[in-house]
Amino acid sequence: MPIESSSSPRLRLASVNVNGIRAAVRKGMSAWLDAADVDVLTLQEVRAQASDLAAALPGWHIVNDEALAKGRAGVAIAAREPLEIWRIELGDETLDSRGRWVEADIEVAGRRVTVVSAYVHTGEDGTPKQDAKYAFLDAMTARMPLLGEHAVITGDLNVGHRTLDIRNWKGNVKKAGFLPRERAYFDRFTGAAGEEVEGVDGSTGPGLGWVDVGRRFAGEVDGPYTWWSNRGKAFDTDTGWRIDYHLATPALAERVVDYRVVRAPSWDTRWSDHAPVVADYVF
Repeated sequence: MPIESSSSPRLRLASVNVNGIRAAVRKGMSAWLDAADVDVLTLQEVRAQASDLAAALPGWHIVNDEALAKGRAGVAIAAREPLEIWRIELGDETLDSRGRWVEADIEVAGRRVTVVSAYVHTGEDGTPKQDAKYAFLDAMTARMPLLGEHAVITGDLNVGHRTLDIRNWKGNVKKAGFLPRERAYFDRFTGAAGEEVEGVDGSTGPGLGWVDVGRRFAGEVDGPYTWWSNRGKAFDTDTGWRIDYHLATPALAERVVDYRVVRAPSWDTRWSDHAPVVADYVF
């Protein structure tokens, strides 16, 4: 799927947890997408079948993986041009990954770019749900070095890596999404490649050298947050979490010229409880 522009080839990649594709379209997602000039769109928590995705995204070429339970999870990649090579390769048959991981290869300026749409388990500390989350993160750790030189994992990864990533981090240190063991995976994902990295939980392991594009682009600031609870006035007070990512290989991260979180102007104009995360990669 070659992508070209009038000057340098550009890949505008947007990722969003839609919290149900049909509901998102009813609430205004299509108007945003029409104006966003996106080349490739990755979706999480689709909660629908392939036919529903086709109806919601007319004219797009779509690959997806549905969860086994109807109306749950679901991930997809949509592109302006056909996606000829795609995979669902994460872990073995014991891993609970259906509807949570899909990869596609895209050709940009003669280079293969591998795009992943991922939806990590929410988890719940001390329960089998959390065990499933750790197993998924283990499988991610094993898969990432195999994705190639130009690769990016996008999506709702359901972990706030650092205190900058959660407004009320002190109140969440013992809750899924900000547990030290979860955060340590991200310490290793983004740690220096091949070097021993000590995680926030005291564990050690080899760094993978990937780049958190959002943090690199925003700098050492709070947020920008990508998800807000529907409880209280979390959106109005910007009491959010940054749990939606572009994790890129170093070679691809160097090509980012713009990154933004598209926060809705008001609570009542949102079409999901997550905001789209958009990055421009120029070749």
